Amino acid sequence: MFQKNIFHWYRSYIIILFLFVFFIKFSTDNLYANDYKVKNLEISEPYEINFNKKNIIERAFVLAFKELITKITISDENFNLYKADLKVVKSLIESFSIIDEKFIDNKYFAKFDVNFNKKEVRDFLEKNNIFPSIPKEKILFVMPILIDSQENELFLFSENPFYLDWNKKNEKHYLLKYIVPNEDIEDINIIKKNINNIEEYNFNEIISKYDLEDYIIIILFKNNDKLKTLSKINFNNNLFISNQVFSGVNFDEKDSLTKIIKKLKKSYEDRWKKINQINTSIKLQLTLSIDSKNYKLIQKFEKKILNLDLVSHYYIDYFSNENTIYKIIYNSTPKKFIQEIENTGIKLDTSSKIWSIK
Repeated sequence: MFQKNIFHWYRSYIIILFLFVFFIKFSTDNLYANDYKVKNLEISEPYEINFNKKNIIERAFVLAFKELITKITISDENFNLYKADLKVVKSLIESFSIIDEKFIDNKYFAKFDVNFNKKEVRDFLEKNNIFPSIPKEKILFVMPILIDSQENELFLFSENPFYLDWNKKNEKHYLLKYIVPNEDIEDINIIKKNINNIEEYNFNEIISKYDLEDYIIIILFKNNDKLKTLSKINFNNNLFISNQVFSGVNFDEKDSLTKIIKKLKKSYEDRWKKINQINTSIKLQLTLSIDSKNYKLIQKFEKKILNLDLVSHYYIDYFSNENTIYKIIYNSTPKKFIQEIENTGIKLDTSSKIWSIK
């Protein structure tokens, strides 16, 4: 009987030890390997005598780093980061893969996936006094309206180059994806009816047709070679008003208008990133306990916590056949963590010093 109990205890210990090793690896590797990934980065290089694949891979690292930084930092902060030393860039990379490569007409083509370590990148940005943003994509409604102030003339849809060209060129790092309105006679009549109070009009009649909560209404006032823009930006039910003025605009030159569209999009991207900035200087340490025998709950918790962007990192601090204790470093408040974790469907008991997952 004694030997039987010893064997049972020994088997339980082995199982728990295996799970511990498995979850430790899962906690460290997957948290970082699946985040901050730059996909399908295209590189081309002439295939000449001095062709060196190592140089191409290193160039891919630098370009991937620039793409990631552009995606997670606002534009007036990321310029100096582009100059980061190659050695530093390499230290931030978790893994990479060449997903496609070929030689065509004495030219080498390749596509790379580069995985950056989220914790290392955030630590790097923190050392540079920069708060990163959560790279959340957003689909929103956009409506550009062009008005010639001198002629008091309204340009909509097919008559409006900003409407026609708005989605023609989108950068890979853009987080905002735009839906432009259909050329609807009813919408034209609504706008013409409200032309005299266009700056105050809320456009709800038009926006409501597209079933999108987020929107940007851009009213562009043309006056000779000047363009004044009024942007009504609604993100997460918060309304922002933005005014910009562009001088030396050639309305007959497509490149001139394309540059304005790019500048407007850049300002909207920055606005969105500021909303989603992470204060990495906040390092809240949380301790959570889970029943070690509830393997399904442990797996569920591990899976869900991977998707919490404000989790800097986590690890298993202690385990036994009764409980597995996690330490979590969180870049926000306890209230925010409770809200986020319970939104995933996990119940949290905060009645004791060590919180428990139920």
